[in-house]
Parts: sequence; C-alpha cells; structure tokens
Amino acid sequence: MADLFLPPDIHLAYLLVVPLALSTAFGDTRRTAALAALAVAALIAAGAERHALTTENVLVQLLSLVLFSLLLLIVTRVREQQQRQLAGARRVSEATQAVLMRPLPRRSGPVYLASTYVAAEAEARIGGDLYALVRTAGATRLIIGDARGKGLDAIGDIQAVLGAFRFGANQYCTLSDLVAALDRSVRWDLAQTSGPETAEWPGERFVTAAVLEIPDHEPRARLFSFGHVPPLLLHDGTVVPIDVRDPAPPLGLGALAESSHTPVTFRFTPGDRLLLYTDGVSETRNEQGAFYPLAERLTAWTEQRPERLVQTIREDLREFSGGYHADDMALIVLERDESPVRPRVLPTSRRL
Repeated sequence: MADLFLPPDIHLAYLLVVPLALSTAFGDTRRTAALAALAVAALIAAGAERHALTTENVLVQLLSLVLFSLLLLIVTRVREQQQRQLAGARRVSEATQAVLMRPLPRRSGPVYLASTYVAAEAEARIGGDLYALVRTAGATRLIIGDARGKGLDAIGDIQAVLGAFRFGANQYCTLSDLVAALDRSVRWDLAQTSGPETAEWPGERFVTAAVLEIPDHEPRARLFSFGHVPPLLLHDGTVVPIDVRDPAPPLGLGALAESSHTPVTFRFTPGDRLLLYTDGVSETRNEQGAFYPLAERLTAWTEQRPERLVQTIREDLREFSGGYHADDMALIVLERDESPVRPRVLPTSRRL
C-alpha cells in the first residue's frame, strides 16, 4: 500500500522482515508461518503493482524473503520446544517443593506462624534452605536449616534432613533423643551418597540446623542448635538472641566432636514472638558491602504480628540489597497465643 504513494526509486520491501522477527520472538509457529505467507504475498503484490515482478531485483528479494522465513520458522520451532522443556522443569520444581517444603500451617497448638522462602536461583522455587513442622501430642516441633552450598545442588541434603526429622518427630518423646537420632540418620545418609564417584566426601557436606520444641501447656520453649544462627526473641519491646553456649557440629559432622544433645530452655510466654532465620537473611549485603542489621531493624517492629512482620522484613531486605539475593533465605516468625490451649479429650469406648 505504501508503494502506491511512493516514487519508483524508493522500496520498502526490506521492512517485511520486521513482523516476522517480532513473531519469532513472541508468536508461535503457526502465526509465524501465516505472517511469512502474508509477507511473500505482499512482496509479490508490490512487484506486480510496479510491473517489476520478473526483474532480478524483485526475484532476489523474493527468494531472500522465502529463505529468511524458513529460517525464522526453524528458530520459532526450536524456541517452542525449549519453552515446553522449561515449563516441564518448572512443574517438576514445583512438585519437588510441594513434597519437600510443605507449607507451614498458620497455627499449630498455641502458636501462630508466618514464613517466607526466597531461592537464590531466579528460576528455582527451592534452594539450599529448609524448614518443616510436625505437630505431636502436646507440643509443636519445628526445624529450620541451611545446607552447604545453595540452589538446586543441595536438594538431596535437604531431603535427608527433612525425611529424618518428620519420621523422628513423632517417634521420640524428648527433644534430646530426637536430635540425637536426627544427627545419626543424616550422617548415615550423607555418607551413603558421598564418595569418589561423586567427587565429594562426607566431611564436605553438612547442614546447619536449629530444632525447636514448644510445649502447649508450658510458657517456655526448648532449642537445640547444630551450628545454626541464633533465633531472636521479641519480648516486651526488646530483641534478645537465644544463644546456645555449646552448640553441636552441623548435621553430617557429628563424628568430629562428642555432643550430649542437651537443648537450651528459655521462656516463651503469651505475646512473645520468636524469629527463626537462615544466614541468607543476616548476611545480605548492600551496595557498600555492609551486612543487614537484622536485630537492630527488629527493634522498630516488635509489635507487629507474624504475617506483617515477615512481609516487613522481606520488603526491607529487598530495599537494603537493591533486590539482589546472593544466597537462599528462609524466615519464620512464631507468636504464642494469649489464650490457653485446652487439652484434647479422647472419647472413651462404651461396653454394650
């Protein structure tokens, strides 16, 4: 149509490749083929309108356009196959996350919970951090951990820890017995999947973790640390780190030192909040290379409820780091409810 209003010495045939290129980037194979056919028809119509269809110039343009269209169709086909493969990988990743990292409930016994998880790899939904919760008779048990390395390479170690914790949380009455069994199980599992064939030895793979137990009818909590960063307790407007004086080695390295697996007990009264996190939060850096001052920032948010507090910290981390996360991050906020939990009364059987 433009040729109808342009002088004979001006040709716009080269512009026909523009919609083809855009279709290759955003369209599918059928749309690209349809646009290629329209482009060839437009070039033929323009050549016929100028009575130059059989000239060498138009024939070369026509042949070039056909060959270019075939090339773009091949590129579009390859792109569609890659997109299907990527969509399949994302579905597998989401299914893996659903199995390994089950969403935490909003409430467990007398405790309200809120959590967030950010993977370092942009296309991944799960990374090298982990958390899980198991509800037992009269208590809530929770684990949070950080596997050596980051991203999808640590999924095998995460599976070993979460599987051992979920199995043992309802098998052992005391927290000391649970963490001892957890250490043995993870150490055995990592040893079975390490060696010369994997270019890794057992001592090169480990997981730092914190295991927490909150009884329903006691205003306290018990914590055991496998070399994990200390949780932060928000009590009466203050932020208090829960330091473990003698933490055990990370999971997988228990053979390096003897440990009696004795947890530390601290008060966790109604209205208190407890912040569990991985070092991906505390070691986030800004443009100047300074670490994120988590404890200092929390002093201004001590009255926020768990969901709001998690959202505030995540937004503040994004602003502090400029949106860049070099490591996986997991964050859990717990708040003990003011109302007491009534013990569940099991129905008694009646003799007929």
